[in-house]
Amino acid sequence: MTSTDARTRPPRGKRRPLKDVRTRLSWLLDTRSWSIVRATVNAGVTYRVTGLAGEAAFFALLSLPPFVLGLLAVLAPLSSLLGEDVIQTIRAGVLEQADYLFTDYAIEQVLTPLLDDVLNPNHSVPLISLGFLLALWSGSRALYVYVDLISVAYGLGEERGIISTRLMSFGLYIIALLIGVVVMPVMLIGPDLLRSAFRDYAVLVDLLYWPVVISGSVLFLTMLYHISVPVRTRWFRELPGAILALVLWIVCAAVLRAVLASWLSPVSVYGSLAAPIAVLLWLYITALAVLIGALLNAEVDRLWPSSASRITR
Repeated sequence: MTSTDARTRPPRGKRRPLKDVRTRLSWLLDTRSWSIVRATVNAGVTYRVTGLAGEAAFFALLSLPPFVLGLLAVLAPLSSLLGEDVIQTIRAGVLEQADYLFTDYAIEQVLTPLLDDVLNPNHSVPLISLGFLLALWSGSRALYVYVDLISVAYGLGEERGIISTRLMSFGLYIIALLIGVVVMPVMLIGPDLLRSAFRDYAVLVDLLYWPVVISGSVLFLTMLYHISVPVRTRWFRELPGAILALVLWIVCAAVLRAVLASWLSPVSVYGSLAAPIAVLLWLYITALAVLIGALLNAEVDRLWPSSASRITR
């Protein structure tokens, strides 16, 4: 090829990859979906969602031991209905999890006799004890964080007084206690024991166990969001936040599990504090996921308001 041919050949179009990327990004940033993401992040910073998640996690941790004992005390009279094997499986599961938190001496001398007394249907263990009342107060205080933030995020913080909010939080905690009575045995038993208990329906258990657990979690979060909004909206409007909260929790829990596996080793410098730190972090990411889901619902309602929220605002 001669130099003359090279001069007469038409020039190739100049490629501008950076310009193409900027064009695509500008199109993405102008979409309504990105507006929701940006508004949700701004709302999280404005309402100090990370600090509120820490507050909710602290009160949840404070209420966890008496809450579990209260659940077990409620399950004890149902031993004839659930079966002794189920009760013993729950007892073994609680002791197994407690092994990560307490020393062997504390488990043998304190926790095991306490569980035996609580789970014995012939013993009269009072439910209304100081510890259980503490669980009710601290647990409802944790839910108060969710209810109050949802009201404020929707711009309806003045529609419900503090007394009504605290009473609603207390009622939601009682509902959570009743749901826990049903869910706790199923979660501790797990799919393996359910398959052995229902051998004829083992395939059905494999197919339905996790879909039912996930659907139940989304339904519970949707109910929490729906009830916490001061005005009545349709149930489906709370689904995006519930799904986002569950997805965030699954991802964050998987990351936290991997981090803790390498961070809190048996020879960790944290020693006996390793397990409480892990529980507190798990409660923190749970609270953070729930609050972020609530903020997403609030921003969706701000862009596409329901008739009730539009009138109230």
